[in-house]
Amino acid sequence: MIKQWQTLVQAEPLREKIKYSNKILFTGSCFANEIGNRMQNLRFKTLVNPFGVLFNPASIARSLERIETETPFTKDELIKAGDIYKSFMHGSEFASTSEIDFLNKNNSLLKTASLHFKESSWVVVTLGTSWVYREKKSGKVVSNCHKLPSEMFLREAMKVDEIENVLSEIIKRHQNKKWVLTVSPIRHLKDGANGNQLSKARLLLAANALVEKYPNVFYFPAYEIFMDELRDYRFYAEDMIHPSGESIDYIWERFCEFAVDASCESIMSDVNSLIKMKQHRPLFPESKDYRQFLDKISELEAKITSKGL
Repeated sequence: MIKQWQTLVQAEPLREKIKYSNKILFTGSCFANEIGNRMQNLRFKTLVNPFGVLFNPASIARSLERIETETPFTKDELIKAGDIYKSFMHGSEFASTSEIDFLNKNNSLLKTASLHFKESSWVVVTLGTSWVYREKKSGKVVSNCHKLPSEMFLREAMKVDEIENVLSEIIKRHQNKKWVLTVSPIRHLKDGANGNQLSKARLLLAANALVEKYPNVFYFPAYEIFMDELRDYRFYAEDMIHPSGESIDYIWERFCEFAVDASCESIMSDVNSLIKMKQHRPLFPESKDYRQFLDKISELEAKITSKGL
C-alpha cells in the first residue's frame, strides 16, 4: 500500500454544478479575485468584485444590497483625499480626480453589476476576516479605510450570529440563486496567529450555520485545503501570508471538481489552448509556419465563438 503523506480534505461535489450558460457573481476577498478571474479568462459569464476587494461579511452584504437595489452613488457619499475622490464602499482603484467622473463611472458599473446579479444563477462569496472598521462619524462599516487617520474609525470583531444575520438577509431574498461560501486561506496577522485563527473560526461557524439554514447555500473548503493538504511554507508566496501561484492552481483544480460541470471541460481546454497560443511570440513572424499557426488560432477562436462564447 502506498503511504499517504497528507490529509485529504473532503469536498463533496455539488449535485448541480456551474455551466457555461450560467451567470456567476464573485465577491469578497482577493481570493475571490483569483478564482473569479480564472473563470472570467475561461469565458464564463462572470463578474468579479464590482466595487473592489471586500474582506469582511458586513461590507460584502452591504455591497450586495447596493447591487440588489441599484441605488446610485451620490456626491454626499464621496470623500476627498488631496485632489482625489474616493468612496468607503470602493477600493482605491476606483478613485478619480473628478467628482463627476467618479459618479458617472461607478454608477455605470453599478448598473452593470445589478443586471448581472439579477440574471446570476450563482453567487460565490469569499470571507476574509471577521474584523470590521466602522467610521465614527456615520456609524457605518467601511469596505476600505483608504489609509485615512485611524482615529476616524472603530475596529470591531463581528460575532458569529452577526455574520450569519447580515448574510442571511440577502440570501433569504434570493433563494432562487445558489450561493457558494468559502473562507479565504490568506492570513490576517494583525492580531497574531491566534487572533487570525479566532477570526477565521467565527467565519467558519457562521458559514456552517448558513449552510444548515438554507438548502441553496453550499460551502467550499478552500481554507481547509490550504491549511491541511498544503501544510508547508513552500506553498506560500514570498510574504509567507498569501498562497503561492502553485497553491492557487491546486485550489482552483479542487474548486472545478467541486463546482464546475463536466460538460465545460472540453471548452475550458480549448480556451486554455487559445490563451497559450495567443501568448506565443514568434521569432520569424513572416514565416510560412507562423502564418499556418495564425490560421490555427483563427480556427480555434471560431470553434469557441460558435458555442456562444
